[in-house]
Amino acid sequence: MAPPRLIARHLAHPRGVFGRFVGGLMNRYNRRINRFALELLDVQSSDRVAEIGFGGGVTLAPLIARAAHLTGIDRSCDVVAWATERFQTAIDAGRADFRVGEIEALPLEGNQFDKVCSINTVYFWRSLGEGASEIRRVLKADGVLVLGFLPGDAMARLGFPTDIFTFRSVDDVGHALRQAGFGTVEIRRPEPRTAWNVIFAR
Repeated sequence: MAPPRLIARHLAHPRGVFGRFVGGLMNRYNRRINRFALELLDVQSSDRVAEIGFGGGVTLAPLIARAAHLTGIDRSCDVVAWATERFQTAIDAGRADFRVGEIEALPLEGNQFDKVCSINTVYFWRSLGEGASEIRRVLKADGVLVLGFLPGDAMARLGFPTDIFTFRSVDDVGHALRQAGFGTVEIRRPEPRTAWNVIFAR
Protein backbone atom coordinates (compact mmCIF):
# COMPACT_ATOMS: atom_id res chain seq x y z
CA MET A 1 0.00 0.00 0.00
CA ALA A 2 1.45 3.36 -1.05
CA PRO A 3 1.84 6.14 1.54
CA PRO A 4 -0.43 9.19 1.26
CA ARG A 5 1.19 12.02 -0.71
CA LEU A 6 1.81 14.15 2.40
CA ILE A 7 3.75 11.31 4.02
CA ALA A 8 5.54 10.56 0.74
CA ARG A 9 6.78 14.15 0.55
CA HIS A 10 8.14 13.95 4.09
CA LEU A 11 9.80 10.61 3.36
CA ALA A 12 11.70 12.43 0.64
CA HIS A 13 12.45 15.53 2.71
CA PRO A 14 11.32 15.58 6.38
CA ARG A 15 10.39 19.00 7.74
CA GLY A 16 8.93 20.37 10.95
CA VAL A 17 6.83 18.54 13.52
CA PHE A 18 5.14 16.32 10.96
CA GLY A 19 8.53 15.43 9.54
CA ARG A 20 9.55 14.12 12.97
CA PHE A 21 6.38 12.03 13.07
CA VAL A 22 7.15 10.57 9.64
CA GLY A 23 10.71 9.90 10.82
CA GLY A 24 9.26 7.76 13.59
CA LEU A 25 7.20 5.85 11.03
CA MET A 26 10.33 5.33 8.93
CA ASN A 27 12.19 3.94 11.93
CA ARG A 28 9.49 1.36 12.59
CA TYR A 29 8.86 0.42 8.96
CA ASN A 30 12.58 0.12 8.15
CA ARG A 31 13.52 -1.80 11.30
CA ARG A 32 14.50 -5.04 9.52
CA ILE A 33 16.44 -3.50 6.65
CA ASN A 34 18.31 -1.19 9.04
CA ARG A 35 19.26 -4.08 11.32
CA PHE A 36 20.42 -6.20 8.37
CA ALA A 37 22.42 -3.31 6.91
CA LEU A 38 24.20 -2.69 10.22
CA GLU A 39 25.12 -6.37 10.41
CA LEU A 40 26.64 -6.20 6.92
CA LEU A 41 28.47 -2.96 7.69
CA ASP A 42 30.17 -4.67 10.66
CA VAL A 43 31.45 -1.43 12.19
CA GLN A 44 34.67 -1.69 14.20
CA SER A 45 35.93 0.66 16.90
CA SER A 46 38.59 2.09 14.56
CA ASP A 47 36.18 2.85 11.69
CA ARG A 48 35.27 6.29 10.43
CA VAL A 49 31.71 5.93 9.14
CA ALA A 50 29.32 8.12 7.15
CA GLU A 51 25.58 7.66 6.94
CA ILE A 52 23.99 9.45 4.00
CA GLY A 53 20.32 10.33 4.29
CA PHE A 54 19.83 9.24 7.89
CA GLY A 55 16.21 10.44 8.00
CA GLY A 56 14.54 9.23 11.20
CA GLY A 57 17.96 8.63 12.72
CA VAL A 58 17.37 5.18 14.20
CA THR A 59 20.81 3.93 13.13
CA LEU A 60 22.76 6.90 14.49
CA ALA A 61 23.04 5.76 18.11
CA PRO A 62 24.38 2.27 17.34
CA LEU A 63 26.82 3.69 14.80
CA ILE A 64 28.12 6.27 17.26
CA ALA A 65 28.45 3.57 19.91
CA ARG A 66 30.54 1.32 17.65
CA ALA A 67 32.58 3.62 15.39
CA ALA A 68 35.55 5.84 16.07
CA HIS A 69 33.62 8.65 14.39
CA LEU A 70 30.29 9.06 12.61
CA THR A 71 29.40 11.74 10.08
CA GLY A 72 25.72 12.03 9.21
CA ILE A 73 24.64 13.76 5.99
CA ASP A 74 21.05 14.66 5.13
CA ARG A 75 19.50 17.15 2.75
CA SER A 76 16.92 18.17 5.36
CA CYS A 77 18.09 21.04 7.57
CA ASP A 78 15.49 20.03 10.17
CA VAL A 79 16.77 16.45 10.35
CA VAL A 80 20.34 17.67 10.80
CA ALA A 81 19.22 20.06 13.54
CA TRP A 82 17.37 17.28 15.39
CA ALA A 83 20.39 14.95 15.24
CA THR A 84 22.75 17.71 16.35
CA GLU A 85 20.60 18.43 19.39
CA ARG A 86 20.16 14.77 20.29
CA PHE A 87 23.81 13.78 19.94
CA GLN A 88 25.48 16.95 21.23
CA THR A 89 27.51 14.97 23.77
CA ALA A 90 29.05 12.81 21.01
CA ILE A 91 29.70 15.94 18.93
CA ASP A 92 31.44 17.65 21.86
CA ALA A 93 33.57 14.53 22.34
CA GLY A 94 34.65 14.65 18.69
CA ARG A 95 32.92 11.37 17.87
CA ALA A 96 30.15 12.65 15.59
CA ASP A 97 29.13 15.48 13.33
CA PHE A 98 26.09 16.21 11.17
CA ARG A 99 25.94 18.20 7.95
CA VAL A 100 23.40 19.31 5.39
CA GLY A 101 24.24 18.00 1.94
CA GLU A 102 23.12 16.30 -1.26
CA ILE A 103 24.42 12.96 -2.50
CA GLU A 104 25.57 14.50 -5.77
CA ALA A 105 27.88 16.95 -3.96
CA LEU A 106 28.76 15.58 -0.55
CA PRO A 107 30.23 18.22 1.80
CA LEU A 108 33.12 15.89 2.63
CA GLU A 109 36.79 15.54 1.82
CA GLY A 110 37.83 12.56 -0.25
CA ASN A 111 39.37 9.30 0.92
CA GLN A 112 38.40 9.66 4.60
CA PHE A 113 35.81 6.98 5.44
CA ASP A 114 36.22 3.28 6.07
CA LYS A 115 32.52 2.60 5.67
CA VAL A 116 29.43 4.34 4.26
CA CYS A 117 25.81 3.31 4.61
CA SER A 118 22.66 4.67 3.06
CA ILE A 119 19.20 3.13 3.41
CA ASN A 120 16.15 3.94 1.28
CA THR A 121 17.68 7.00 -0.34
CA VAL A 122 18.37 6.02 -3.98
CA TYR A 123 14.79 6.96 -4.94
CA PHE A 124 15.70 10.60 -4.29
CA TRP A 125 19.10 10.74 -6.03
CA ARG A 126 18.99 12.94 -9.11
CA SER A 127 21.73 10.81 -10.69
CA LEU A 128 22.78 7.27 -9.78
CA GLY A 129 26.14 7.83 -11.47
CA GLU A 130 26.94 11.04 -9.61
CA GLY A 131 25.80 9.59 -6.29
CA ALA A 132 27.89 6.44 -6.72
CA SER A 133 30.93 8.49 -7.75
CA GLU A 134 30.61 10.77 -4.72
CA ILE A 135 30.43 7.82 -2.35
CA ARG A 136 33.47 6.27 -4.03
CA ARG A 137 35.31 9.60 -3.70
CA VAL A 138 34.86 9.85 0.07
CA LEU A 139 35.66 6.19 0.79
CA LYS A 140 39.17 4.95 1.39
CA ALA A 141 40.67 2.60 -1.20
CA ASP A 142 39.48 -0.51 0.66
CA GLY A 143 36.27 1.08 1.93
CA VAL A 144 32.87 -0.57 2.14
CA LEU A 145 29.43 0.67 1.10
CA VAL A 146 26.15 -0.80 2.32
CA LEU A 147 23.20 0.49 0.28
CA GLY A 148 19.65 -0.68 1.01
CA PHE A 149 16.54 -0.05 -1.06
CA LEU A 150 13.28 -1.45 -2.40
CA PRO A 151 13.61 -2.22 -6.14
CA GLY A 152 11.53 -0.25 -8.58
CA ASP A 153 9.26 -3.11 -9.63
CA ALA A 154 8.19 -3.64 -6.02
CA MET A 155 7.65 0.10 -5.54
CA ALA A 156 5.55 0.24 -8.70
CA ARG A 157 3.29 -2.54 -7.42
CA LEU A 158 2.84 -0.62 -4.17
CA GLY A 159 1.87 2.53 -6.06
CA PHE A 160 4.51 4.95 -4.82
CA PRO A 161 4.09 8.36 -6.54
CA THR A 162 6.56 8.65 -9.43
CA ASP A 163 6.79 12.44 -9.17
CA ILE A 164 8.33 12.03 -5.69
CA PHE A 165 10.12 8.67 -5.97
CA THR A 166 12.38 7.59 -8.83
CA PHE A 167 12.17 3.84 -9.17
CA ARG A 168 15.58 2.13 -9.33
CA SER A 169 16.30 -1.40 -10.53
CA VAL A 170 18.90 -3.54 -8.82
CA ASP A 171 20.80 -3.83 -12.11
CA ASP A 172 20.93 -0.06 -12.62
CA VAL A 173 22.20 0.58 -9.10
CA GLY A 174 24.81 -2.17 -9.42
CA HIS A 175 25.95 -0.84 -12.80
CA ALA A 176 26.36 2.69 -11.42
CA LEU A 177 28.50 1.39 -8.56
CA ARG A 178 30.73 -0.65 -10.88
CA GLN A 179 31.13 2.33 -13.19
CA ALA A 180 32.17 4.43 -10.20
CA GLY A 181 34.97 2.01 -9.37
CA PHE A 182 33.54 -0.52 -6.93
CA GLY A 183 35.07 -3.91 -7.67
CA THR A 184 32.83 -5.99 -5.43
CA VAL A 185 29.07 -5.43 -5.79
CA GLU A 186 26.95 -8.11 -4.13
CA ILE A 187 23.20 -8.31 -3.53
CA ARG A 188 22.29 -9.47 -0.04
CA ARG A 189 18.89 -10.34 1.44
CA PRO A 190 18.14 -12.13 4.71
CA GLU A 191 15.72 -14.46 2.89
CA PRO A 192 15.23 -15.25 -0.84
CA ARG A 193 11.71 -13.79 -0.81
CA THR A 194 12.64 -10.55 0.98
CA ALA A 195 11.37 -7.69 -1.18
CA TRP A 196 14.16 -5.23 -0.38
CA ASN A 197 17.82 -5.55 -1.26
CA VAL A 198 21.00 -4.49 0.47
CA ILE A 199 24.00 -4.03 -1.80
CA PHE A 200 27.40 -4.73 -0.27
CA ALA A 201 30.08 -2.98 -2.31
CA ARG A 202 33.83 -2.65 -1.84
